This record gives sequence, structure tokens and C-alpha cells, in this order.
Amino acid sequence: MSDGVKVVRDGHVLEITLDRPKVNAIDVPTSQALAAAFQQLHEDKDLRCAILTGGGDKIFSAGWDLKALNAGEMQLDNWWETDDYGFGGFTGLTENWALNKPVIAAINGLAIGGGFEMALGCDLLIAADHVEFGLPEMPLGIVPDAGALQRLPRRIPHNIAMEMFLLGRRMSAEEAAHYGLVNKVVPRAQLMDAAREWAASIAWSAPLAMQSVKEVEREIECVPLQEAFARMRGGGLPTYRKMLKSADAAEGVAAFVEKREPKFRGE
Repeated sequence: MSDGVKVVRDGHVLEITLDRPKVNAIDVPTSQALAAAFQQLHEDKDLRCAILTGGGDKIFSAGWDLKALNAGEMQLDNWWETDDYGFGGFTGLTENWALNKPVIAAINGLAIGGGFEMALGCDLLIAADHVEFGLPEMPLGIVPDAGALQRLPRRIPHNIAMEMFLLGRRMSAEEAAHYGLVNKVVPRAQLMDAAREWAASIAWSAPLAMQSVKEVEREIECVPLQEAFARMRGGGLPTYRKMLKSADAAEGVAAFVEKREPKFRGE
């Protein structure tokens, strides 16, 4: 445990738990600890994906540590430059343009403010059925600028996002699933089993192919279709190019033809 972050390695999967009672709030050291975990995921060739969850069963994360902010331990003006939040920006995920390995959010409780923004930085979201999402920044005189303003209107209808921004209303897990904001809603007791099942499936698959999906999607998001093809074909996506020439690609095709299980090595 380092600054409220517990990291456990299970084969090709890294399980990261934010466990900082009472509300899993994130100050600068905690963000740095999360970022270090995601940097480990990024750099370790044997790791293929991660699961991110919160300690307890009530709160995934309440986001920014407002007590630390009020005490002057964190800055508000130009916060992204003034304080070092670590590899990938706030929580290691919200501005991580290098991490190509999938991250599954196992959302165990309330995802509020920056905690919600952390979840939005993940690739797959599984929520326990009692979870709610909220952005309570307006009464604080601030805005959710660590990912919600940027990502949420791209994930759900614009007017619904504006309700959450301007009125601060909470969204249930079921409503979030209705809009496609979360992939799956499960009973709390089944949350980690569901996340681990998906992680095992990802870990079994060809790593470079999985990483290429993230790399390509990040590069072509909001790009016109013709330009999206041009960017993908233009040689500026090293993981995608490596995947095309990889031994794993040849192995996958050979295994299909030979009617056997492929043995992927990430090369």
C-alpha cells in the first residue's frame, strides 16, 4: 500500500485498488501512486491489462481531495501544471496518451467528481448495481475539467451531460448502462468476478492486437472517416505497424487454419 493505492499482480493482470478512507479522495501523492501503477502496466511487457477498483463497497472515489486543496496542499489555478500528478496526469489516466493496454474499471460505489473522471479514463466500465455517478462541482464554484467536460458529452447525449454539469444530478448505474456509459451492471458481490473474467479474456488475446485497438481509436477519435483511414495507414501508429508484422499475427492465423489454440507471446 502506497499513499492509499494497493497494487496486486495476478499473472498478466495488474489489480489496482484505491483504498483511502473515508471517501477514496485523491490528493497529489495518491495521484502519483496511481500513476506509478499505470506506468508499471505501460512498461512491463508481461502485463497485458489492469483492473481499477475502490476499497470498500460504498465509494469508488469522491475525486479531488478538497481538504488538501483548502489547506493549500494542492493548487487550483493551472493545477495541471503547478502540481505533478504523475505519468498520465490526474490519477494516471485522465491524460494518458501513451498507455495502450486496456484498463477495466470495476466501479464498487459512488463515482463522484474526479472519481467519475478517473472512471471515464478507463476502457471498459463494470458497475455494481447500487452505483451512482455525479459531478457536484458547480456548488463549489469549479468545473469538472479533468475529463468530464471533455469526455462525457461524447459518451452520452449532450443534453443529459449538461444536466449533470449544470444541475449536479446523479445518474444511476442502470441509466448509465442505458446510455452505454457503462458496459455492464452486476450485483456488488459479482463485481470483481466479472472484471476478472474480462481481464482474463484480454490477457489471453494477442497483446499487440489489443494495444493497437487503443492506439488507433485514440488517434482517430472525432476525425472524419477518410482522414481516419489515412492516419491509420500513414505509418504514425507504431503499435499497429508492429502488430501487422508480428509473430503473434502469424500465429493467430496459423492456429485458426490448424484448428488449435493460439499461443501468443506479445511479439
